[in-house]
Amino acid sequence: MDPTAALTEIATLLERERSSRYKSKAFRAAAEAIAGLSDAQLVDTAALRRRKGIGESTLAVIQQAVAGKVPDYLQDLRERIAPQKQSQLRGLLRGDLHCHSEWSDGLTPIDLMVHAARALGHEYLALTDHSPRLRVARGLSAVRLREQLEVVAGFRDDRFTLLSGIEVDILDEGELDQEDGLLDELDVVVASAHSKLRMESRPMTRRLVAAVSNPRVDVLGHVTGRLIAGSRGTRPPSEFDAQAVFAACAEHRVAVEINSRPEREDPPDELIAVALAEGCLFSIDSDAHAPGQLSLLDEGAARAERAGVPAERIVTTWPLDRLREWTRRA
Repeated sequence: MDPTAALTEIATLLERERSSRYKSKAFRAAAEAIAGLSDAQLVDTAALRRRKGIGESTLAVIQQAVAGKVPDYLQDLRERIAPQKQSQLRGLLRGDLHCHSEWSDGLTPIDLMVHAARALGHEYLALTDHSPRLRVARGLSAVRLREQLEVVAGFRDDRFTLLSGIEVDILDEGELDQEDGLLDELDVVVASAHSKLRMESRPMTRRLVAAVSNPRVDVLGHVTGRLIAGSRGTRPPSEFDAQAVFAACAEHRVAVEINSRPEREDPPDELIAVALAEGCLFSIDSDAHAPGQLSLLDEGAARAERAGVPAERIVTTWPLDRLREWTRRA
């Protein structure tokens, strides 16, 4: 087995199960460290031990792969993360409008996110790193976002499009945490609340309605902010008038995100039902922070299918031309 492929698959599976970021980064670093080595170099154990980026666990994977075996570490992960039966809706998804790179709090460079998206068969992927107020996530200032736009433009070809975007923070009164003129330049704007999530219901309702009423917003991200599991612990959902918020989304043709991360499952099923009744559009997104997490779309699609969300109301089933028409609706 190719050792670089084995190390990369391990990193991808660790990301998929949302393991420690340090583990997946270690395997990606080892894959990079041995890229381009000859067969003779790959069997030189002493030299491999001295090579930066290779530790005992990654060395064992390399040795077993070079010997023609599926490494034990990889086999254990494959058995633990067995692929689920794909929902019918998953097969209709063409892309993903919410992911992060190492420019903010993602784990990898943009090119690895693009490579993984292409491997999954995506036609498009929106890069939506955080906005400046979210300092803990290294949110992008206007200057850094403009720099990123130049990088994003280099990933467009006939088969795949990397869309420019942002996950812009919804501020306390519903304002957006980035310059209006710069937001106008982006392909996709996902607006999410990340602070003061325990705000009382009435001001939180006003805050969210104000945000989705802004013509620059395309998607309302993880609307309740809840966490139901995972390393960050749990967090209750924000309180707001869901009917009022989703009515505003429907009026302004802002898609309600069905966030695919299992620790979020946001919106909860009962709120998906409210959004359906109000006539909302939806966007099934991975909120991936690493390449292996892009496949979490499986989870979101299964939830949406169980909730009875029609495919034609899910913007991520649309071809790119139709998606662009929708984001240019203003």
